[in-house]
Amino acid sequence: MKISWKRFNRKTHYWASLFIAAPLLVVIATGILLLLKKEVAWIQPPSQKGTGKVPAVSFETIFQAVAGVPSAGIASWDDIDRLDVQPSKGLVKVRSHNRWEVQVDLGSGEVLQTAYRRSDLIESIHDGSFFHPAAKFWIFLPAAVILLLMWLTGIYLFLQPFLASRRRQNPDTPSPGNR
Repeated sequence: MKISWKRFNRKTHYWASLFIAAPLLVVIATGILLLLKKEVAWIQPPSQKGTGKVPAVSFETIFQAVAGVPSAGIASWDDIDRLDVQPSKGLVKVRSHNRWEVQVDLGSGEVLQTAYRRSDLIESIHDGSFFHPAAKFWIFLPAAVILLLMWLTGIYLFLQPFLASRRRQNPDTPSPGNR
């Protein structure tokens, strides 16, 4: 029994597109938001400018400054997710586990800005880890691999009419399957 590659390819595209539709929609929508994160303050707070280029304050001073911000919910070092020190801008961004970001001046130790940071949440939705740790590898990764295969076979389907036309114009040229 001879299998028609063209028919198999089209059926594969048909059913594979159904499987990857939801994960792909999530990746595209969140990817667009992540591309805009530096331009839209709602996604990621813009970086302020501090007074110093060299850190002149201690970690204790930074902690005291962020502990005084109620929305950040920082009572101990365990409440802090990360410190992002940016000497060129003269600030340190302190991110709490509740996704609030407090920007502290590296020269004076005063709070420059406090804002909710959505980019990390959007990134976790983008890679699937927001839904469940296993979703990243069992839903989003297979969807990406299937999308890659669909792209490759789609390119083949796109080029197929051009190759067939070329073969008709040059009958002496062997087809890829007859070499």
